[in-house]
Amino acid sequence: MAAADPRPAIRAEAARLGFDVIRFAAPALPATAAPGLARFLADGAEGDMAWLARDPDRRSDPRQLWAETGGVIVLGMNYGPAGDPLAILGRPAHGGISVYAQGRDYHDVVKPRLKQLGRWLATRFGGDLKVFVDTAPVMEKPLAQAAGAGWQGRHTNLVSREFGSWLFLGEIFTTLALTPDPAEADHCGSCHACLDICPTQAFPAPYRLDARRCISYLTIEHKGHIPAEFRVPIGNRIYGCDDCLAVCPWNKFARRTAELAFQPRADLAAPLLAELALLDDAGFRRFFSGSPIKRIGRDRFVRNVLIAIGNSGVPALALVAETLLTDGSPLVRAMVVWALGRLDRDRLRRHVSVATSETDPDVRQEWRMALDTNTKQKDTA
Repeated sequence: MAAADPRPAIRAEAARLGFDVIRFAAPALPATAAPGLARFLADGAEGDMAWLARDPDRRSDPRQLWAETGGVIVLGMNYGPAGDPLAILGRPAHGGISVYAQGRDYHDVVKPRLKQLGRWLATRFGGDLKVFVDTAPVMEKPLAQAAGAGWQGRHTNLVSREFGSWLFLGEIFTTLALTPDPAEADHCGSCHACLDICPTQAFPAPYRLDARRCISYLTIEHKGHIPAEFRVPIGNRIYGCDDCLAVCPWNKFARRTAELAFQPRADLAAPLLAELALLDDAGFRRFFSGSPIKRIGRDRFVRNVLIAIGNSGVPALALVAETLLTDGSPLVRAMVVWALGRLDRDRLRRHVSVATSETDPDVRQEWRMALDTNTKQKDTA
């Protein structure tokens, strides 16, 4: 007598634990995944994310990650916003934080539930397993497409017919042989809204991303000074960018989960730039305790805030930036100079003595550019 299919019981238990998407895949990726990764790395499009270039064979083949894998459970958790995430872009004195980062770190939301499901699975059906939430060389989005959870759109993000662009993903690799679900087809059609809206033209072609031009990469992953060509397009986005996700037409068909496991913080919906800029390291750690934002550190975060201040067109924010001219971080000092050069160049000139005592070459270059009378015209062209 054939053993009963474990998938209905797994779906029921995963749903009880708060997962909105429960699908099954074979331990194999679509044929396009490995060549796509190879091209991405050959172009150097990963930027500072050096871990993406490590072990590409393991990344593009789940069996090389764990040879005993018999099947993969792909799980998704809805974090869809209640309103328009792009509305914040019309409020220049406030900072725009990507929807996914407005609450608890999603790793801390998803992983405990994955482990709980894994313990239940091992007790009920036996076998060994491993759980992953963006913490190992797993190509989550191609795997999710193979499981039928959605498809990778032209912007390279996962799109779901049920939840639009707003899914956190996690996986359980198990030694159990699970019958895979049908893969999802591409439903982008002729739409290219996500490509058109990108402020920095980060998509060299449909289904290809150059992370080095992506605002999410620049404000989160990039450790150094943000190149001048991207600062004005960043606007008031201080952590991540939702433009290509939010504009996807499939979002209008997405249903919201009655009780979101992921609850955004009200104070991160539209925080004031003036308050964020003045956070010291201890204050930053307290304010962002439990948030994914904490991982980038105070200096990189204030760097982002100062770019938003420079783009704000709010003269009063020049007074806030001015207080940071001698900050201990070159990342911060450089963007203070840039912001003041845009908001109040006369005020900046009053501090030329600070420029003459500056030792960091990148900050000195920002001073030279900011005091060049032609620079503002070039920045806003």
